[in-house]
Amino acid sequence: MSLVLVVDDEAPMRRTLDIGLRAGGYDVALAATGEEALALAARDEPDAVILDLGLPGIDGIQVAKGLRGWSSVPIIVLSARGTEPVKVAALDAGADDYVTKPFGMDELLARLRAALRRANQPFDATTVRTADFSVDLLAKTVTGPDGEVRLTPTEWQILELLVRHRGQLVSQRQLLRDVWGPEYRNETHYLRVYMSQLRRKLEPDPAHPRYFITEPGMGYRLMLEEE
Repeated sequence: MSLVLVVDDEAPMRRTLDIGLRAGGYDVALAATGEEALALAARDEPDAVILDLGLPGIDGIQVAKGLRGWSSVPIIVLSARGTEPVKVAALDAGADDYVTKPFGMDELLARLRAALRRANQPFDATTVRTADFSVDLLAKTVTGPDGEVRLTPTEWQILELLVRHRGQLVSQRQLLRDVWGPEYRNETHYLRVYMSQLRRKLEPDPAHPRYFITEPGMGYRLMLEEE
């Protein structure tokens, strides 16, 4: 049974999450502060962390950075802070997903299941297949219904990054930094242009994307069938 570490300074929220997660079949550890969270994570090695940002002492962003210093545990941020800069900061700190309060328990459980699936399936396959195209990371090729799809080097870099983080929200800042370099971190129009090109080449209906999902103001998520 997977262990989920819940980090929230509000006792009623900890209680709600404890009940909902246990009903969903998970073991639960509870922490009220960032310091307690880091100590429990080091001791118990949870399978996933649900993390509030507004914590006393060490805040949630610093907790995420601290965890990422030594662990790849899935981190789902659960916060009432729904502004885009805060979401981007959480993702850049190492969070895998972001759920805004108020939230539905069914949605949170679905996000948690997806995060655990990704964590339990290390990316060692060189080929990823969808109903409409396949990506061979080793050969650096993409194949569609009519044969090989030709991508520019930049298009390939974006696709490869999204494939390696499939199902996860990849921030605009990370994409710009990893593909173009840190000096391009504010050039979001580059992403809009290239994502449009990728959709045109790979989506069956580019106007209604099935795979390349935009999270407005935050980044992009590649959703594949196994997600």
